[in-house]
Amino acid sequence: MGVSPKYVIGVDIGGTKTRIVTAPADDADGAALEDLTVASSAWRGGLGDPRSDAIGLHRLIVDRLGPSALAAALAVGAHGCENTRQCRELEDALRTRFSGPVIVVNDSELMAPAMGIPEGIGLVVGTGSIATARSAEGELLTAGGWGWLLGDEGSAPALVREATRAVLAALDRGEPLDRLGRRLMAAFGVQDAAGLALAVTDGAAATAWGDHAPEVFAAADEGSSTAQEVIRQAGVQLALLVQRIRQRGVPWDTVVAGGAVIERQPRLQAALYDAVESATPSIRLRILSQPPVVGAVALARRSAARSENT
Repeated sequence: MGVSPKYVIGVDIGGTKTRIVTAPADDADGAALEDLTVASSAWRGGLGDPRSDAIGLHRLIVDRLGPSALAAALAVGAHGCENTRQCRELEDALRTRFSGPVIVVNDSELMAPAMGIPEGIGLVVGTGSIATARSAEGELLTAGGWGWLLGDEGSAPALVREATRAVLAALDRGEPLDRLGRRLMAAFGVQDAAGLALAVTDGAAATAWGDHAPEVFAAADEGSSTAQEVIRQAGVQLALLVQRIRQRGVPWDTVVAGGAVIERQPRLQAALYDAVESATPSIRLRILSQPPVVGAVALARRSAARSENT
């Protein structure tokens, strides 16, 4: 059905999927009117082309929701908008095609409003990891997110990377192979330390490594002190990303952590809670329990309200 200006549109553009939800503009508890998910590759080209993104999103929304949707308030959380300039460029490109108010943020910025928190620090922990927040002046700030080879602390591939290093270091010290070492060797199909190092190196890719992250948590559950320490250190490193954001003048005292790894792994959640409490006791940590697109709808409602009052 078509969408009138009484409704808002929230869009979550991820690396693989795009979710679009329409909801009443003036009812925060109102149920979604339209909720659709499509592959991002079905409408989006390569990252870094705001004009192409605007054309593709315009076509997708008109095709699925009708031309009246162009007058609704639109909020977009976009994977690939990594700084303030990129967000503004996509906003400008969309405003030439949409007559309603438009706001564009990084997709990680949807997490706090999805939890009913107007402003906060977003901490993504999944295939990668990054902390994001807006400064008091509205500039997008980031910490981490440098990729699975150099950083992405606490992410799925980083956990496997650090677990492998810990296993090899323990063997160098002459310690017996524990549950973590045995699980990693079985996962990579090898028999010894040299085989593990070679297999992990030869299979170096974010997805290939990340697929084995559950082995780290399983080994910890089985009593591996090495796996438990890897997870604890991951929590410490993630808390450090939050500290770095805060040290740059970000005034917000709530962190919302989301992403496949942190949402599914209680051990990592506990490690992050402990590390944040130790490093920055004034920070309140929440684990995302709503779809990020809910945050996009909240931002669209806020934008619609501001537009009505001006």
